[in-house]
Amino acid sequence: MARLRIYDRRERALVRLADTLLWPISMARRVPTLRRVFDGAHGAAPRRILCLRLERIGDLLMTLPALAELRTLAPDAEIDLIVGSWNRDIAGAIPGITRVEMADAAWLTRDGKGSATAPLLARAATWRSRQYDLAINFEPDIRSNLTLGAVRAMRAAGFVSGGGGAVLDVRLDYDATSHTEDNALALVRAALGASSGTTPMPVLAIPDQSRAEAERRLAVLPDGRRIGLHVSGGRAIKQWPDSRFRDVAEHVVRTRDASIVLTGAPGDRAQVEIVRSALPADRVLDLSEGTNLLTTAAIVQQLDLFVTGDTGPMHLARAVGTPIVAVFGPSDPRRYGPRGVRDVIVRIDLPCSPCNRIRLPPARCTGHTPDCLNGIATAQVLAAIDEALEGRA
Repeated sequence: MARLRIYDRRERALVRLADTLLWPISMARRVPTLRRVFDGAHGAAPRRILCLRLERIGDLLMTLPALAELRTLAPDAEIDLIVGSWNRDIAGAIPGITRVEMADAAWLTRDGKGSATAPLLARAATWRSRQYDLAINFEPDIRSNLTLGAVRAMRAAGFVSGGGGAVLDVRLDYDATSHTEDNALALVRAALGASSGTTPMPVLAIPDQSRAEAERRLAVLPDGRRIGLHVSGGRAIKQWPDSRFRDVAEHVVRTRDASIVLTGAPGDRAQVEIVRSALPADRVLDLSEGTNLLTTAAIVQQLDLFVTGDTGPMHLARAVGTPIVAVFGPSDPRRYGPRGVRDVIVRIDLPCSPCNRIRLPPARCTGHTPDCLNGIATAQVLAAIDEALEGRA
């Protein structure tokens, strides 16, 4: 049985029990007479492929190289992508995808209003009529693996380290020492029986309408450098102090003749205001009133630099080729960091960091800025900005 990489002991025990009960399914799937067999290495190429990526925006964007590889390995296949509704627009801009469909899982929504496991399984069963040759789940989680199993594709591929390996034909252990992009690539290659290779990072296909809106919005700023800032860390455990983002913004406006573009959602307004109110009105563009993701992507693509924590917008900047200065604390940049040639990661070395305990932070790190972020000075980020801008020149 696979080693489970689940923080919570109780949850790990429940998943292990479920895996034990599911084991007869695994045995049945090994009997050729009980299932249709597809082997990407020796049989016909898949004609219809289903991909599950139900998590947040950054998780989807880190799957772009794997989806590009999938299209390369199966050039004539229909590739359907199932995502959370928050990723609708971004998913529609991924090259090579045939159909995008939304499914909100309750365990991944911020408000808990998505579908529980049983309704999601029932919905997945309705996808059987499409007769998928291959189904791939990029999320290491027993619930989404079970969802994949309900589709009854000829061949199912996924990660076993979150449980649910019994419903999979191709089972990979999620490598916690490798980047999320590399894990996704390894899964696609295993599912298609392909050897390793080099896959360039694809660029989102941003619609002309979004590009035109981006030009209109950016026209209010003077000529010169334009630097994006995403103040919100998304979670308290990943939040570099708002006041330091403000100090960074003030400094680059004053000393580097730059304008600032502030990204964020309506829920980030209070944090964004801390930075915006400290800047000259003609040197700041505030996008936190609710700019759609594709327009934001088009704007970020035209920036000289994007400064952020480990966030979804960080991955959005990566997906449109904008250089990044990323402030990392508890999350491991080896697994989640941007990988562009001009990207700069700012962090400090502590014995406990990176712990990667984002959803279940240590008690001593809650209620205040954790030491791994509090120890990062404004001067370090400013030095990283200079390094990235020099590479941009």
